[in-house]
Amino acid sequence: MTKVSNIGKRRSVAKEDSSDSYQRRRREIAEAAIRVFNRQGFKGSSLSAVAAELEIDRASLYYYISSKEELFDELVRTVVERNLEIVKQIETSDLSPRLKLRDLITALMTSYGEHYPLFYIYIRENLSHVSDSRSEWSAYMRKLNAETSDAVIAIIEQGYAEKSFRNIGAPSVVAFGVLGIVGWTHRWFRPDKSDVSAEEIGNTYAEMLVSGLENPY
Repeated sequence: MTKVSNIGKRRSVAKEDSSDSYQRRRREIAEAAIRVFNRQGFKGSSLSAVAAELEIDRASLYYYISSKEELFDELVRTVVERNLEIVKQIETSDLSPRLKLRDLITALMTSYGEHYPLFYIYIRENLSHVSDSRSEWSAYMRKLNAETSDAVIAIIEQGYAEKSFRNIGAPSVVAFGVLGIVGWTHRWFRPDKSDVSAEEIGNTYAEMLVSGLENPY
């Protein structure tokens, strides 16, 4: 018969803990982990490094999390799910395709800034080859990414259909270009060093991309 460790029991109980102190500590650990992941890379980081960042004993972390993978996967999933919800709300709204695309670009870039550097760690790390224990998470994330792309493609198709956008190429190519431009900011954007905010960058990109697509009639 397999025995459940005391720390495992404590963690199971802790997951049901909704107290302010427990949730606050979880947030502190998450913020420290993100700093470590960003500085050392996800693969090169460890829970020991997270513990050192917080100046606590590594064993103390196990009351809150079981592994760096569990923590990272949970953080990324939560934010990507929320982003997809926003994107779908924009796509299915009564706005014109022009305004939809503007709002979507600004919303995504703003989210990247709000959750910096989590998204950028996710973008730049090669997480396509994950362990079997994370294969379900990986498949789910690919599904969320595909739904986000599909929403952008749908907006481009709407613009083409009503001729408010010039048909400059396959909707999928345009959509991937839009997402790629926003995602590429991971190469240079640092909120603490940038003269412009993530929202301002989003507005600039929205103006540039939508202006390039608009039909001049």
